[in-house]
Amino acid sequence: MKSFFLLLALLATSSQRTGIQQDSLQVMFWNLENYFDWRNDSTSVSDAEFSSRGARRWTRKRFSAKSNAIAKGILWAGAPDVIGLAEVENAFVLKRLLSETALRKLDYRIVHFDSPDTRGIDVALLYRSSRLELADARPCHLYASDSSVLATRDILLAHFRTPDGADIAFLVNHHPSKYGGAEASAPKRRIAVRRLRQLADSLLSAGIPRILAMGDMNDTPDNPLYRDLAPSLVNLAEPLHRQGRGTIKYEGRWELIDMFFASPSARCGPMHILEIPFLMTPDNGHAGQKPFRTYSGPRYIGGVSDHCPITVKLF
Repeated sequence: MKSFFLLLALLATSSQRTGIQQDSLQVMFWNLENYFDWRNDSTSVSDAEFSSRGARRWTRKRFSAKSNAIAKGILWAGAPDVIGLAEVENAFVLKRLLSETALRKLDYRIVHFDSPDTRGIDVALLYRSSRLELADARPCHLYASDSSVLATRDILLAHFRTPDGADIAFLVNHHPSKYGGAEASAPKRRIAVRRLRQLADSLLSAGIPRILAMGDMNDTPDNPLYRDLAPSLVNLAEPLHRQGRGTIKYEGRWELIDMFFASPSARCGPMHILEIPFLMTPDNGHAGQKPFRTYSGPRYIGGVSDHCPITVKLF
């Protein structure tokens, strides 16, 4: 009963804060930074590390604490209609998130596919079934020049219909990182951006004009590579980037690598970065605050992610 009243209070205050309207869709994207279960049950690079007996001592209790903090953050954001997620291990963690936290009171459904990523992390999407009807969903691989599948995250494509019968599509991304060097890894991110453009063009050709792409792009909006998405997709993150805003903080400097891209027919409000108060922590080495992550180096500190979530409203 206590959790139910907490849910109502969070929804009421967050709806006032974000100005959510029933004729609009609130969309959120959040990189959850290593949202693994506590079991060592796969051959992925990270699974043994994030397990009860692994180097991180990732226990069921710690997993539950992270799940509850994620749920609280989602409620603080107003329980968005659509939530794109990155760095989730599998469907198991998503099912636990929706069944064992305060989110169990709501009507969220899961869209998820296992990807070929070597770290064992995927993208996923949660949606409110009272607001959207899922028409189609599929994982979209990234392909190297020799047509082989890249061992990274797929792009998740989810096509929905709104209650008035309108079509809308979401593309959830987590592009290859700069691990091994920005220059050496750049060709993989170029492949990801071109694949995103291809998918957007395919949706437009199929008569689905309202498209919203979202994700951790592992690069900033000023990269000329994103010009390749125009005119099919417009970068909604550029105004915030010009203001010096960011979603991650590295050596005291904010960087904006989590973004929304919208098709011209998708009527969107401005993109927002959420600095959720209970998921921020003082930046002791620099001025201000930074996202409260789960580990500081090898030490467990109990946060959620090194990324701030982002939101946008669709009309």
